[in-house]
Amino acid sequence: MSSVTLKGTRYSIKDDIPGVDMEAPDFTFVKGDLSEASLIDDFEGKIKVILAVPSLDTGICQMETKRFNEELQKRGDKVIGLVISEDLPFAQSRFCAAEGIENVITGSDFRYRDFINEYNTEILSGPMKGLSARAVFVVDTKNKIKYSELVPEIAQEPKYDAALKVVDSLMK
Repeated sequence: MSSVTLKGTRYSIKDDIPGVDMEAPDFTFVKGDLSEASLIDDFEGKIKVILAVPSLDTGICQMETKRFNEELQKRGDKVIGLVISEDLPFAQSRFCAAEGIENVITGSDFRYRDFINEYNTEILSGPMKGLSARAVFVVDTKNKIKYSELVPEIAQEPKYDAALKVVDSLMK
């Protein structure tokens, strides 16, 4: 079983996250308007950057979302960013409206918990039990994972440059 830390204290997560060259597991999530979408059916032919975050009510998650929003805007419509958390769609929408987030789609995992179950990011103990660990996946147009990062310390940001380098390589 894998684990992450929060301010140095280790907490278990469900299992190992999917790795590079694995088929991206499909999942259904709830969008801000309460409609549902799925990774495979709704984003076919797109490069997908999936950001798993514990909650958009935390500073690091907000910074990560803002950064990827800015970076993905530069890359045009071939790439879609998905920010997945257990937050309710209303809270996600409120954050995006307040911050001008327009280049990533927020997805709530509250209804089915498909994402944390399929990607094994559920934190199993400690104060954040039931939320997702911080992770980044880059999925190509054929739904193969080309970048996979479980951020070892929840209170740290992911390796933006490494993920974006993979996105850029897929755009060629």
